[in-house]
Amino acid sequence: MAIKPPFTDLDINTQDDGFYKDNSLPIALISKGIMVALVIWALVWPANANTTLGSWNSQILEVFNSFYIIIVGFFAFFLFVIALLPKTGARIMGTPGEKPEFSNFSWFSMMFGAGLGVGLMVFATAEPLSLWGSNPVVVAGEVTGNTEEALQSAYRYTFAHYGFHAWAIYVVTGLSLAYYAYTRDMPLTIRTALTPLFGGLMNGVLGHVVDVLGVVATILGVSVTIGFGVSQFIDGLYAITGMEWMMNMDGDAPAPGKVGLVAGLVAIMGMSIISAVSGVGRGVKYLSNLNLVLSLILLLTFVIYGSFLFAMSTYGSAIVDYIINFVSISFGAWGPQDAAAFATALPEAAKPLAADLMPGATNAYGAWGGSVGFETFKAGLEGAAADLDEATLAAVYEAGNQGRQFGWQSSWTTFYWAWWIAFSPFVGLFLARISKGRSVREFILGCVIAPALVCFAWMTILGGTAIDLEITGGADGAIIGASNTAKLFVTLGQMIDGGLLSALTVMCVVLIMTFLVTSADSGILVMNTIMSGGAQETGIKHRIIWGIILTLVIGTLIIAAGDNNPMDALKNAMIIGALPFTMVMGLMCVALIKALFRDGLREKEEGVSQPAE
Repeated sequence: MAIKPPFTDLDINTQDDGFYKDNSLPIALISKGIMVALVIWALVWPANANTTLGSWNSQILEVFNSFYIIIVGFFAFFLFVIALLPKTGARIMGTPGEKPEFSNFSWFSMMFGAGLGVGLMVFATAEPLSLWGSNPVVVAGEVTGNTEEALQSAYRYTFAHYGFHAWAIYVVTGLSLAYYAYTRDMPLTIRTALTPLFGGLMNGVLGHVVDVLGVVATILGVSVTIGFGVSQFIDGLYAITGMEWMMNMDGDAPAPGKVGLVAGLVAIMGMSIISAVSGVGRGVKYLSNLNLVLSLILLLTFVIYGSFLFAMSTYGSAIVDYIINFVSISFGAWGPQDAAAFATALPEAAKPLAADLMPGATNAYGAWGGSVGFETFKAGLEGAAADLDEATLAAVYEAGNQGRQFGWQSSWTTFYWAWWIAFSPFVGLFLARISKGRSVREFILGCVIAPALVCFAWMTILGGTAIDLEITGGADGAIIGASNTAKLFVTLGQMIDGGLLSALTVMCVVLIMTFLVTSADSGILVMNTIMSGGAQETGIKHRIIWGIILTLVIGTLIIAAGDNNPMDALKNAMIIGALPFTMVMGLMCVALIKALFRDGLREKEEGVSQPAE
């Protein structure tokens, strides 16, 4: 029985004239309506928006934390299997025999440009340092945080958050888009990836819903990235100028205040909108090249003045440890701890005090920096709970391990998975655009392994220097005590001084600014591409509108959040918005399995074979 040809008749209706010319009206109106509603809610009822988003986020994590962890583990193993199978791995994303559009050097350079962005600038030092003080091994009480014994586990989870899993998320979306676009000549947009499952239904309401979910996820993922980047930008300006009006000086260490964050946001987004509407593709290219040069200068500074030997020894041992623990990282999901189960696990002497003991025993405090461990738990006890003997308290702390592990995982790993998922339409579309003519195997291994190794090097050279300064006592807690977005500047201050420090601080601020401008500019263009049914060129007025909406979403959610954690509302909204798109990505994998299998059967039936790589 002959196999039917694949469905390729994807027709995304766009307006012929008027304000929404060349745009899909349902996608544009629904996407903008959702974002405008979020802005109005955060602006008119900020306290309600912040509290409600936090409550929704908590409820989602209680139910879907394990789902987030396991599906991302599935993405990684799914891609490696697809790459290693001889027939699927050798399949060319294009017409048979088509050569890659870009040389290997250019291809890798553009991938590195996608990987070395705002997230790595913010978390290059903050991630390893924070996880050095708090990670699942520390939370379990097996080692003490901020000691040499905690270094291995700190980098295990640092590599997990910026390694193969993270890039696998991007590649699932990118491969799904690239395969259909280049083998079936279909539009490079989100709904295309589900056509093997739903066929003509993607031309209607279901297709609009999928594209809207992609737009919403993208804008929230880009918002979190820009929010962190603007925070570090303000920290850098404060390090250069000392202007306290930009900062919140009430905490243990200066941190960007809401006034400074909003002022920095308006400046950055103003430049991004100008870049997006100017049509200067060459300008974005030049900025990307500048980013690469400045990144290399920063990296060389840490190689020369930092703890390079310490970093390289850490790099090698950490990769081995990461690979050994890859399966447990992929599928080791934790759920919330039930109060009854906690009470049942307690020693008899502690059972009457279960309600008083559970908050401390299950508290994973330190997930964003700070102390965590048995001693912290004991120090927080009061009354009869504090009078329990050491052995009983140790058993109580052990009984709360599940709650602590869930609290840590949902605050760290699940946050990252949601962030990468929300960002995947953006990065996935970019990877798809530059990979025409590549084999499936080249695309998967090249886009998962190569950029991950660069991220590992970045994290160990910059973060390892910060940790070494703290281990040897040179920093004396100054880096640990700084805010996450200030840790890079504080580390530089511990390494060097004088005019070189001033010049490098200014360079870092320029680098952060250019990363932010290119990220926001590209995000605006991707959102318009989805709304225009995959068109590469989009209307200027819609770029301006999306730039303004993006600015308002970030600004109003920063204002709505609490003074001590201005990023909370943004992060909560992003995790909520990423969940539906996570389900879409799961369907993308199923659709790709079907497409690859049936394309193989068609070739066998027709007597056609793909050329070897």
